[in-house]
Amino acid sequence: MQRLRTPAWIVRHVAMVVLVVAFLGLGWWQVTRAAGGNALSFGYAIEWPVFAGFVVFVWWREVRHALRAERKRPAEPVAADPAGREPLAATPAVRRPVRVARMPAVPADGTDDGELAEYNRYLSWLNANPGARPGDYPG
Repeated sequence: MQRLRTPAWIVRHVAMVVLVVAFLGLGWWQVTRAAGGNALSFGYAIEWPVFAGFVVFVWWREVRHALRAERKRPAEPVAADPAGREPLAATPAVRRPVRVARMPAVPADGTDDGELAEYNRYLSWLNANPGARPGDYPG
């Protein structure tokens, strides 16, 4: 809990209170305008309290995140290396991206896809005949 009493957190707490009070005040102001006959203000009267709720949600999430980070994590299990070298961590701290070679998809049975070949012929014909309509295709 001491972590939530630092100057940075005090600023966050004060900002949350100020924003919530301001948003609720603006919502009340819109309610009074709507009661005076401004129909558009009914929408804003709902919108401002939603903004206040969002501020409370983000503040609460940040507080929970800070408190969870404060707890000690259990020690990670260490796997023994079969070659007798230093033990290896069970999961690496930083995972590296996997590079995958981009290769065209080939059917599993090794045959060409007749439907795909026909579609490619159709696209080639459309490219060769720029003024033609799709219904003019002879195939």
